[in-house]
Amino acid sequence: MPTNELRSPAPSMTIPTTAGADAGPDTGTPARLPWPALLALSTAGFITLMTEALPAGVLPAMSADLGVSQSGAGQSVTLYAVGSIVAAIPLTAATAGWPRKRLLLLAVGGFTVANAVTAFSGDYLLTMAARFAAGLVAGLLWALLAGYARGIVAPEQRGRAMAVAMSGATVALSIGVPAGTLLAGAAGWRVAFGLMSVLALALVGWIAAAVPPAPGQDEGDRLPLRRVLRIPGVAAVLAVTAAFVLAHNILYTYVAALIEPLGLGGRTDTVLLVLGLTSLVSIAVTGALIDRHLRTLTLIACLLVAAAALTVAAALLGSASWPVYAAAAVWGLGFGGVATLLQTAVADAADTAADLAQSLLVTCWNLGIAAAAGAGGLLLDHAGTASLPWSALALLALALAVTAASRRHGFPARR
Repeated sequence: MPTNELRSPAPSMTIPTTAGADAGPDTGTPARLPWPALLALSTAGFITLMTEALPAGVLPAMSADLGVSQSGAGQSVTLYAVGSIVAAIPLTAATAGWPRKRLLLLAVGGFTVANAVTAFSGDYLLTMAARFAAGLVAGLLWALLAGYARGIVAPEQRGRAMAVAMSGATVALSIGVPAGTLLAGAAGWRVAFGLMSVLALALVGWIAAAVPPAPGQDEGDRLPLRRVLRIPGVAAVLAVTAAFVLAHNILYTYVAALIEPLGLGGRTDTVLLVLGLTSLVSIAVTGALIDRHLRTLTLIACLLVAAAALTVAAALLGSASWPVYAAAAVWGLGFGGVATLLQTAVADAADTAADLAQSLLVTCWNLGIAAAAGAGGLLLDHAGTASLPWSALALLALALAVTAASRRHGFPARR
């Protein structure tokens, strides 16, 4: 995994790279990014998010085929998330010494098998087991991707490399899931999962050919979990992650309920498309600026999503629907690069313990998603739709305050 940019990496964590092969120290020419390797990592993120989110778009057909209710089929999403939460920390710790490339190949191979089982299984319990296994693999893969991307480039390019590697998840949400849902509608949901399995199998070959090998971490360099949490800055980044993800998902999970009072109940797909497209813009901007302005970008992200929540809250007080589209655009600009910003921040803070710190962040992220579903449902039932954006605003204010206060560690003013 990556090391703090202000210190030299531990020898055991150095990943062989050709990132600087095209630019010698005498030329002053920036080294070129290893695009084939980074795009392979990005595709791994794409497959991970697609595997997680695709059931949401095919629940009616999936439930009918498996002979269960839609809520029963919906547990395929829940079990995936539970698998990620359960696996991220212990599996990352247990495999810390494994060669990184071998571990990456095993993780992507796991998606090949899990999606193939999902595509062909006619048994509900077997399908749910495959979904849980896919979640286990996802928890490990998310903790692995960030460090790999940062480790195969020059130190001054780590932020850009992270943005490229994490862009696959944004593409999956904005384009992949809608496209997968359309494919499932035309050819069947099993075809969509089968295609995901074929893509994962092809990615195994791509990784084998294009991604450089990387050693695991020496036993003497590994830190126990409690010591990782005490590293200055790590807890701050995790706190911002929890607050931000909870705020985002309170809005995202119940977006249909939020816009229905404004007469947009049938336009949820359009609103989410606007959010997804501006998220892609956010990824591009983040990649260009993160290596110099991580703190500023994180503060702006909190402010933009807060502005979107405030706009929705104001729209609910009136009757105009157009502000919702403006809010979705601003929301996407704030949210698109956040995963890259937070993973970079925690990797910088944790230094040689970045693997385990990333697994903590992955766990916080998934817990935030799960908690948002429960908390948002309670708010919706007992306090009404208008309570959702105000609750999100309170959480974003907390994230903004912690980011602003973490000037020395976590989100330092100078990197």
